[in-house]
Amino acid sequence: MKTQTHFSAEIKHWLALAAICLGIFMALLDVTVVNVALPTVQKDFNESFDNLQWIINAYTMMYAVFLLVFAKLGDLFGRKRFFQLGMVIFTLGSLASALSQSGLQLNLARGVQGVGGAAMMSLSMAIVAATFTGQERGIALGIWSSVIGLATAIGPLVGGILVQLFSWRAIFLINIPIGIIALVLGRWFINDSYGNRHGHIDLIGLILSTLAIFAIILGLLQKENHPSWAWSNLHIVGLLVGGFILLVSFVLIERHLSDPMIDMHMFASPSFVGSAVASFGLGAGLYAFYTYLTVLMQNYIGYSAMQTGIRQLTISVFSLFLGPIVGMLTNRFSNRWLAFSGLVSISLGLWLIYRSINPTVTYVDFALGFVFLGLGNATVNPPLSSAAIGGVKPEHVGMASGIANVFRQFGISFGVVTLGIQLTNAYQQSLTASLPSIKLPQTALSGIQHGLLSAGPFSGPAVLASSRASQLRRLPAFKAVHGAVINAFDLGMKHVLLLSMVFTIGGAIAAALLIRDHDDFNQ
Repeated sequence: MKTQTHFSAEIKHWLALAAICLGIFMALLDVTVVNVALPTVQKDFNESFDNLQWIINAYTMMYAVFLLVFAKLGDLFGRKRFFQLGMVIFTLGSLASALSQSGLQLNLARGVQGVGGAAMMSLSMAIVAATFTGQERGIALGIWSSVIGLATAIGPLVGGILVQLFSWRAIFLINIPIGIIALVLGRWFINDSYGNRHGHIDLIGLILSTLAIFAIILGLLQKENHPSWAWSNLHIVGLLVGGFILLVSFVLIERHLSDPMIDMHMFASPSFVGSAVASFGLGAGLYAFYTYLTVLMQNYIGYSAMQTGIRQLTISVFSLFLGPIVGMLTNRFSNRWLAFSGLVSISLGLWLIYRSINPTVTYVDFALGFVFLGLGNATVNPPLSSAAIGGVKPEHVGMASGIANVFRQFGISFGVVTLGIQLTNAYQQSLTASLPSIKLPQTALSGIQHGLLSAGPFSGPAVLASSRASQLRRLPAFKAVHGAVINAFDLGMKHVLLLSMVFTIGGAIAAALLIRDHDDFNQ
């Protein structure tokens, strides 16, 4: 019979996991939850679309930049300390966001949130790995992974409900009581752990890695915010090339330091590299795709934010229930083939959605695709997490967690940009080819074409529904124009889905070829 002390220790571990999961759920939820609130924020603050984009991008930027910083600080000075600090920063950032009286204030507050979210996310997997051992670690990582999948997919639903029932400020205010509960649980039940606590801060490495990530992410965001700019535009290529040079400099310097920020020997582990590459493919192929799936369902099919979120539960519900089960399976089956099968399932789901795209598509048509996306998302995260920490020495688990999250975030940012380019190019080419054949006066046709191309694929239906198009809607040719817009977006979505499949299949191949069936550091 277990002693009371041993039983209490077990309960303490699971309560610590609850605190960790509450933190990362908030951090990842706030990546997507804001999307559905942008129209009401724009109305309240009378902001331009470019400024609105920074409500999302300020969070994304700071989140990506500080992942490695907090991973290193946590390894040196205590993961619990900096996880809790991240929780405080995030909660205060949420309060500041809710109380913002201008777009600038909200952007700054969102940046503060991103810093806190980075601290929690970068250290959470390492704390879980240090708290649990044996089969319990697999289950705990499965639960941790299921929260990641659930938070990423459920954002539009949560945002839609809160905005519809209360206001956009509610999406930030709800974080405050959750943050306080998580802080209390973490204070009492999370045990502190370290990586190499006798090491030193590699200031040069810290600065170079931070600047490199900042430049690359900002370059990608510049391209996302200005899709008409060429990659050769100085504002884009300058940042990307500068970031790459900084990254190369970082690697070269780190290899010659006795106490580097990142031990480059970690990248000699095939399992760690395979997990990182597969995480990039997952972020670029699935999580970035959610942005365009939401646009399809709301702007073109016509579902409300809440209706969209409810239907997307078909994806996220599998993560909630299957994550812990898959976590247990990582104790019995190969991480390699679990990760591979998860990414293949996602690829199959994307293909089924691709096959179903047509002008009259509804949720029923791609529900089966959603099922495969959900099964794959639930299956892939636990083995990728296990492979990442199993492929490095125990003292490197914290940094391995940070690097894995950076790869996932890079994947999301890169995916959003490249998928958006595919969508925009196909949309514009289709409209340019189809609109001239519609029987309309040349001046009217030119105006409509200019308006649609300028507004972009997200806003096609909104342009046709605007007051400026009121006269067009009375003409027999309006149906043809409307059909051309729908067909153009459908073609763009097919291009998006094809590229998403390339990313996920690439991740599956990396998992199959690189992830090992044993812990690399035990070789």
